[in-house]
Amino acid sequence: MPGVVDALTHSVMITIFVFVMMLMVDYINVLSKGRMETLIRGGKWRQYTMASFLGATPGCLGAFMNVSFYVHGLLSFGAIVGGMIATSGDEAYVMLTLFPGKALLLFGILFLLGIIFARLTDLIIPFFKIEPCQECKLQEVHPDDKFPLFKLALRSFSRVSLIRVSLLFIFTLLFIVIATGTLGPKTWDGERITFLILLVLANIMITTASPHYLKEHIWSHIIKEHLWRVFLWTLFALLFINIGFGYGNLAQFTKSHLAWVLVISAALGMIPESGPHLIFVMMFANGIIPFSVLLTSSFVQDGHGILPLFSYTVKDSLIIKLFKFVFGLSVGLALYSMGL
Repeated sequence: MPGVVDALTHSVMITIFVFVMMLMVDYINVLSKGRMETLIRGGKWRQYTMASFLGATPGCLGAFMNVSFYVHGLLSFGAIVGGMIATSGDEAYVMLTLFPGKALLLFGILFLLGIIFARLTDLIIPFFKIEPCQECKLQEVHPDDKFPLFKLALRSFSRVSLIRVSLLFIFTLLFIVIATGTLGPKTWDGERITFLILLVLANIMITTASPHYLKEHIWSHIIKEHLWRVFLWTLFALLFINIGFGYGNLAQFTKSHLAWVLVISAALGMIPESGPHLIFVMMFANGIIPFSVLLTSSFVQDGHGILPLFSYTVKDSLIIKLFKFVFGLSVGLALYSMGL
């Protein structure tokens, strides 16, 4: 069962990286005290740029912020479409782990496409008579989320909690097993050093965070809502690739039906869930599919980003997904026809 063990080990390492990256993005957002709203106010092009920028940031937090701005009437319909186009969901963290250079290129392309198609959507949307939502409070930064940081770290840590102690123990243990080569890279290379630095940063953030942040953001949001899905979908995708190579002819089948694989990637992107897209991430990382398929999947899918909007307006959410499907499939087929 070496393939299963290898998939399990890689899934654990990827999940660790994803968790720390999620924690860093969420931590920085809370430190900013939700002041992104002042940056997004202004003309249409500012809306397009800021919405696409937030969407292009890893994870679903930027997409959640875009939904909040949209339902408050701060974003046009085109801007929310552009923001969702730029969003890659939790899979963005996995891509940064597996192929960081190409992942950053992908995010940059999605950012630009988000701006372009945001404008195009606003030009054609009058024919559909769709108006942005006007008010709804979906996201806020709580007063209790203020961090003591280093100056008040001891005061924060003095309020001992099971979550804080457990997380510090787990990350310290992970630091030891990775430093000794028991888990992860067997030699002192860039990958091992990067993981160790991230684990140190994670312990600093956990130590300095408020009890409210530990409970509501780290435990209730990142771990309970995201982390287990990332691990299971990563494991499933890796096993899918390993089994496809070992017992079938996945590579040959995919290369013989690339056009259909591209269409399927767009169709799966319609699912408002982080996970299915990881199959295409792993296939790209293994050289099975071209960049056009990965871009199509990333373009259409938005992880969990659009779920809060579904709770407020199903109609707008479905129309956004339909716009993304049509635009994404068109761009993907164009790139595919160019041999990319």
